[in-house]
Amino acid sequence: MSKVSIDTSHPISLKDVGTILNAQSFEISSSARSNIENCRTFLEDKIKKAKDPIYGINTGFGALYNTSIKDSDLEKLQENLVMSHACGMGEEVPLHIVKLMLYLKARGLSYGLSGVQTATVERLVEFLNHAIYPVVYQLGSLGASGDLAPLAHLSLPMLGKGEIIFKGEKFDAGKIQEMFSLSPLKFKAKEGLALLNGTQFMSAYAIYSLYKCKQLFDSSLLISALSLEAFDGRPEPFDEKIQLARPHAGQQYVAAKMREYFNGSELINRPKTHVQDPYSFRCIPQVMGAHYDALQHIEKIFTTEINSVTDNPTIFSNEDEIISGGNFHGQPLAINLDYLSIVAAEMASISERRIYQLINGNRDLPNFLAVDPGLNSGFMIAQYAAASIVSQNKQLCMPASVDTIDSSKGQEDHVSMGANAATKCYKIVNNLKMVLAIELFTAAQAMEFRRPSKSSPAIEGLVHDFREFVPFIKQDVYMHEHMAKAKTFLQNYFVKC
Repeated sequence: MSKVSIDTSHPISLKDVGTILNAQSFEISSSARSNIENCRTFLEDKIKKAKDPIYGINTGFGALYNTSIKDSDLEKLQENLVMSHACGMGEEVPLHIVKLMLYLKARGLSYGLSGVQTATVERLVEFLNHAIYPVVYQLGSLGASGDLAPLAHLSLPMLGKGEIIFKGEKFDAGKIQEMFSLSPLKFKAKEGLALLNGTQFMSAYAIYSLYKCKQLFDSSLLISALSLEAFDGRPEPFDEKIQLARPHAGQQYVAAKMREYFNGSELINRPKTHVQDPYSFRCIPQVMGAHYDALQHIEKIFTTEINSVTDNPTIFSNEDEIISGGNFHGQPLAINLDYLSIVAAEMASISERRIYQLINGNRDLPNFLAVDPGLNSGFMIAQYAAASIVSQNKQLCMPASVDTIDSSKGQEDHVSMGANAATKCYKIVNNLKMVLAIELFTAAQAMEFRRPSKSSPAIEGLVHDFREFVPFIKQDVYMHEHMAKAKTFLQNYFVKC
């Protein structure tokens, strides 16, 4: 059984996403436990001695920051906060994203800068260990005071309220706590605020979408190499000298990978009758290289975020300070989620253009890759489907991060809208997977018209493995079934988790 230790003394990376998603057991490290306990002790002592208001601890929230709360109501204040902020709407968040949210929230609280009880973090870990996933909704966060509404829904079951998913079924949180003998928690001062302030909704979507997009990027290079071979494309655009004349790191990386994939190919080296290829083939190093560089930048931002404390106020016990700031603001995520959306949409766009070139009846390929065009429509509408998906991606790429709407009586007067950027990006990345599956399906079909000529071992190996799942289409068939199988093949062959 794989176990993950929540240990803030060591940073986590994008590569850990798969480990977290596949883990069946989690534990709080001894150093993290010590961080949590020391910070809570400091906070409780601070509250006893406090003469001045401390935001969110003995005051109201947001625009109610000037309202003092008496000591006897501090616990009720935190419970009210969670219940009143659970205003999510729309579709439910996928369970693998909820799992990442639980992990990231537990990790964020384990730095010992938030002032929660150890029992609160332990409850998040118990949810992970029992695969108890709170029902969270996709709409409701402005991505500024943290992901308030989604994190409220994540936290409600700790109070025995709200709903959870367990083994595919939905239960009232109180019922599931009875099943596991988990008593509802009593949140102490600051705890509700610590749970609700933070970027864990945006961050969970962000790291998952980037994790998948990077895998799809790798798969797209091999698929595009297959498409170029099936199109009888030229090798010169991938020459190292061209890349060194414009030495972007991503461009050089992509061209080198393509040369590697073409190594040993009979097709790539045979004489060509055409002088140039269309941009969707000729400019693969430049286009995909730009995507590679963008993904490197985005990974740096997202990795910084998941190794950060993003609630408010922040408690610095060693310095004897409690500071109210804005680490919960989602702008770093929002802008880069929009950036990632553009990258994924463009990856799908250039993929669809290669599909179009392959079915267009050029380079001695039959119209629509049909064995008997006219009687058979072949891959005509497969390209339509890819075009439809690409068009939807373009519509979804309107940047969320350029929008802001005042909230909380103007106290929160600039918000990131990063939560909407996150859910849009997630959809675009899933759409990308479908388009690449259609390109693979199309390119493998086109390759059969080049026989008996062969490509490289890498490309022929891909075609061989693909043919175990999807046959050459000799006459019109129910195409959706094969497209769905192509998507499953892509998922299993290239993309893990």
